[in-house]
Amino acid sequence: MSSKQQFVKLNDGHFIPALGFGTYKPQELWCTFFRPELVQPALEKSLKKLQLDYVDLYIMHYPVPMKPGDIDYPVDEKGKLLLDTVDFCATWEALEKCKDAGLVKSIGVSNFNHKQLERILNKPGLKYKPVCNQVECHLYLNQSKLLDYCKSKDIVLVAYGALGTQRYKEWVDQNSPVLLHDPVLCDVAKKNNRSPALVALRYLLQRGVVPLAQSFKENEMKENLQVFEFQLSPEDMKTLDGLNKNFRYLAAEFFIDHPEYPYSEEY
Repeated sequence: MSSKQQFVKLNDGHFIPALGFGTYKPQELWCTFFRPELVQPALEKSLKKLQLDYVDLYIMHYPVPMKPGDIDYPVDEKGKLLLDTVDFCATWEALEKCKDAGLVKSIGVSNFNHKQLERILNKPGLKYKPVCNQVECHLYLNQSKLLDYCKSKDIVLVAYGALGTQRYKEWVDQNSPVLLHDPVLCDVAKKNNRSPALVALRYLLQRGVVPLAQSFKENEMKENLQVFEFQLSPEDMKTLDGLNKNFRYLAAEFFIDHPEYPYSEEY
């Protein structure tokens, strides 16, 4: 399968798959480890668990820091998230040191809006730009403005939820629309003699987005690679553009009161 896979060059000279197929997923720094002194130990713990000397890509999971500790979602007695006040620019400096130490090849961010990216890019003494910004992106949320911004800064937009998410009950409203059942998408898929999933992935690829299409099934991984075997016409792309609703399956509303909540901005 690897012979058919293609790659995208990052702004630091390294490469990532053009399609995050199979079980590929960047390693993430969780929000309870954003204090600078916690960053490298958290990475080293991950490396030990993975039995690796380094990882190819390490990203900040979300721009909202939470109270340090071993609990992923620390809450008070009323069930409200316990947040932290650390500046994510300080976290970024610690990630730069991890890169210099050879523990990671490339560093990036996830769920950042354009203003938050600007803060890192304009940070005094910046050594490395984020190579990517991993965000929810699909036909119902095509992120056109954020994509244009990232392209202007040579930052790759990586899409999770590329097929409309896996609809986990604890995160996604089960009454939300099923993207792959969309009649317009299905019509375009039928016209191209491809599955709705392949067309949804191809749409992102042709726009310069790196979609994550996670699967643990060999037949699905093989089908995903067919995304490199065809192109959508300009007419089909325009039709699919029209499906954008700025709809999020994963709004992370438990962070909504924090000043760094990224979705308060238009993009």
